[in-house]
Amino acid sequence: MTWLDLPGGASAPTVALLVLAALVAGWVDAVVGGGGLVQLPALLVGLPAASPAQVLATNKVSSVAGTATAANTYGRRVRPDLATAVPMALTALAGAAAGAACATLLPQRVFRPLVLVLIVGVGIYTWRRPDLGRVHAPHPDPRRHRVVAVVAGVGIGFYDGIFGPGTGSFLVFALVGLLGYGFLQASALAKITNLATNVGALLVFIPHGAPLWRLGLLMATANVAGGWTGARTATTRGSGFVRAVFLLVVSVLVVRLAWDVVHGR
Repeated sequence: MTWLDLPGGASAPTVALLVLAALVAGWVDAVVGGGGLVQLPALLVGLPAASPAQVLATNKVSSVAGTATAANTYGRRVRPDLATAVPMALTALAGAAAGAACATLLPQRVFRPLVLVLIVGVGIYTWRRPDLGRVHAPHPDPRRHRVVAVVAGVGIGFYDGIFGPGTGSFLVFALVGLLGYGFLQASALAKITNLATNVGALLVFIPHGAPLWRLGLLMATANVAGGWTGARTATTRGSGFVRAVFLLVVSVLVVRLAWDVVHGR
């Protein structure tokens, strides 16, 4: 066992690679969501002796720090619509807690084919509409805003708690495609909501003693640096840049999920 008390006694190079993965994941997640595509597989490969609950919980410990940093940076530079963000985040927190509680009851292979179809649809829809999300033009009906935000929050929050990959991308797409936000403003709101889903999942994982705290906090430091850098990059480069990264992340997610489905994982 190493000084980090990791299952299987992971070596120093492994820990260094996990910290690097957390840094990259923080940047990607801050720009458009999808940091789990980097960080979660890294944890699965680097800690083969860890239980699924330990991997998921440690991933959340790291992610919550980076997401909080990104949300704070966006809040100061973009001024997100809190009237939409707050109810969406609160319902997402409850949904994520419920999803995490159900995570051990339903096999993840049940979700992969469905999520693959959905994310392919999201990618094609966004690619075929080049002007989508370039202009910030929220739907004028405040009641519709609240209803869509609450429904999307609880649904995507539950998904994040029980499965996870692509949560940030689904949040951004819901805000852009259903409510008319620009990609930059949608990313800002998605960070606030994603922070709530991470907290909701941790509220379930922590009482069961799942997180590997020392590793999680070490990775969190790198995730914070990545989150701060990513949020500043996105706010500087604008919605066009965020859209391009969004399509790239969606493409990677499609490849990963297709691989899992084909190989029966």
